[in-house]
Amino acid sequence: MRNSDSRTGLHSRNRRVSLLQRVILPRPGEPQDVRTLYLLESETNTRRPHAASRTTLDLVDGTEVSFETYFNAFNAGYWRRWTVLNSVVLRLQVTGACRVTVYRSKPDGARVAVASEHTNADGSNAGVVEVTVDLSPFEDGGWIWFDLTTDTDVRIESAGWYAPTDAPGGESTRRVTVGIPTFNRPADAVAALAALSSDPEVVEVLDAVLIVDQGTNLVQDHPDFPEAAAALGDRFQLFRQGNLGGSGGYSRIMYEALTRTDSPYILFMDDDIVIEPDSILRALALSRFARTPMLVGGQMLNLQERSHLHTMGEVVDPTTFMWTAAPNSRYDHDFAAHPLRAKESRDLHRRVDVDFNGWWMCMIPRICAEQIGQPLPLFIKWDDVEYGLRARAAGYPTVTMPGIAIWHMAWSDKDDAIDWQAYFHLRNRLVVAALHQPGDHHAMIRSSWKATLKHILCLEYSTVAIQNEALRDFLAGPEHLFDLLPTARPKITALRTHYPDAQVVRSVTELPRTSGEATTLGQNPPRTPFRKMLGLAASVVNNLSAADPRHHQRPQANFSPTEARWFSLGRIDGATVTTADGRGVVYRQRNRTTAATLLRESLALHRRVSTEYSDLQRTYQAAAATLTDINAWKTTFDTEKDTEKTAAARI
Repeated sequence: MRNSDSRTGLHSRNRRVSLLQRVILPRPGEPQDVRTLYLLESETNTRRPHAASRTTLDLVDGTEVSFETYFNAFNAGYWRRWTVLNSVVLRLQVTGACRVTVYRSKPDGARVAVASEHTNADGSNAGVVEVTVDLSPFEDGGWIWFDLTTDTDVRIESAGWYAPTDAPGGESTRRVTVGIPTFNRPADAVAALAALSSDPEVVEVLDAVLIVDQGTNLVQDHPDFPEAAAALGDRFQLFRQGNLGGSGGYSRIMYEALTRTDSPYILFMDDDIVIEPDSILRALALSRFARTPMLVGGQMLNLQERSHLHTMGEVVDPTTFMWTAAPNSRYDHDFAAHPLRAKESRDLHRRVDVDFNGWWMCMIPRICAEQIGQPLPLFIKWDDVEYGLRARAAGYPTVTMPGIAIWHMAWSDKDDAIDWQAYFHLRNRLVVAALHQPGDHHAMIRSSWKATLKHILCLEYSTVAIQNEALRDFLAGPEHLFDLLPTARPKITALRTHYPDAQVVRSVTELPRTSGEATTLGQNPPRTPFRKMLGLAASVVNNLSAADPRHHQRPQANFSPTEARWFSLGRIDGATVTTADGRGVVYRQRNRTTAATLLRESLALHRRVSTEYSDLQRTYQAAAATLTDINAWKTTFDTEKDTEKTAAARI
């Protein structure tokens, strides 16, 4: 099929001006499931395509490949919605004879042919294929991609998606400062530095790379640090401060970026990620062409199952005020099993609108940071959510962009809903709700109380204890948030030492052998409403009785994380539970007195929060400007410096 549209054709007509997205290829040795994020190979191919570099691909005669993939298709729906562009140009530099066919998808995943081009028939000279695609049909979503079939041996020298015009701000806006806070992850932080310096195109746009080290196992002491830092030259700066959590680290990055650089964009990244470096260039391109300044976030791929897209985008439920999957999105999509062309992937062709983006990767315009201020002093959890909500209220939307991504540990592999982080989950949820919840608060309070009851049935007494502390600290008001930055975690860590469910041992071999009498409870979850009611009744009756002390000496079962649920733990007196990361075990032990005391405290505190909520909202909203003021944060940073100097002098 030959398209007669004058906007398509062989040989360069210089329609492309500004690179938006390179076609990138898998690294050497990547397994097949990860390769599907970059290219799809026909089963009839006689030889696997060979990536001579991250942007150059060699194919033998008779090869068919498709770039309808996560990293190499162009998500036109997002560019149509959020940017000033009306069209996009696909450009390939090719040696050899081949057919290039361009397709697009509709929001429901249906495929539409756009154009087809041949390179020179004899394959003797390099050719340039350029195809311009109108963005008008992509209001609700859709991707653009190309397939390639070779007639001779072919080399794709380079390929990419281009804008036909320059960005409104010109080349002067093609700059960014990257910031990474870290806490006792020196190897991860050094690996992130190495990834940034591995791509010359990325290095070219870096104004500065800032690492804020808040740990005791220092980045600068890692053996590979000197080489990684030297590769970035004077662009790299390292800062030390006490552990102020993620919000303290990111706030320091924003402060230093605003006071030391004139970068138009500030990119937040986690330390424990693996990044596809081109994602930085893509986020920068989307930011530069945006209709209005906006926050550009990367999606999260699963670090342990690297072909899995863990989250597509999230919103805050205004009723319960809890984050959840955005409309038309899903969790944990496996591209190896279901590529974009699969019917199971139809949701991935719809544009997804979000309320916020996680700070595993999020680019913030300087103008936004200057206007709305610093992150809230929340240590961890909800700081990124609150910033997204605050930015949106000020006219700066957030987009979580497909094809811009990092690999990060999935939430399902963490115990953060029940370990020390549970304090911050609840306290900060309440703080952010007080600032931004648009309606009635009672559904949020009910959901929190319901979660408390479930924790009790699961013998997670330490979780309830620290969440009670979270309620107290929320009730104490916003004036304590800065003081709690360095002290909250040590306080709750000490509190957890009093509860057996918080004591992690390396293996069940360090505990008495299980009797096995309750093992089947975790293997037969109730699936019908009737069965669930029976299980709940049995759990309540069991918790009203005194525990058998023998089961605190010998567990009744060894449960995996998926088996350790209210319907299993609620009906026993003692069991071991493996941690979500598989690295340890806790021995949960039922105690009627402890449970009753914690429940009474929790109920009283929840009632207080509900009764005083309107007054608390006014108090927190009145304090918001102070909590996010750059000078208030500067005072905190200066205090940390003085504390470090004092500690060093004592040593």
